[in-house]
Amino acid sequence: MDKEELMERIKEIIADKLGVEIDEVTDDADLIDDLDADSLDLVDLAMAIEDEFGVTIPDEELEKIRTVRDIFKELYEKIRLAEEEEEESEEEE
Repeated sequence: MDKEELMERIKEIIADKLGVEIDEVTDDADLIDDLDADSLDLVDLAMAIEDEFGVTIPDEELEKIRTVRDIFKELYEKIRLAEEEEEESEEEE
């Protein structure tokens, strides 16, 4: 999955979980101020993202996430690290 596909999938999940139109979910949209998410919405969103991408977002990282771009950066980094670890383990075999 490339960066554009990842961002689009994140936006789809956000739109679905927050009940907003996909065009409202811009890269710089603030989840709370612009998309009216509350703390329960953010937890639900984090769980959906964790399920979709097989990653874990610790509570302390979740508290730092404010925008759609923040989610992308966090997720992209986790996916990249997981892929690197997978490649390293394959090389060891």
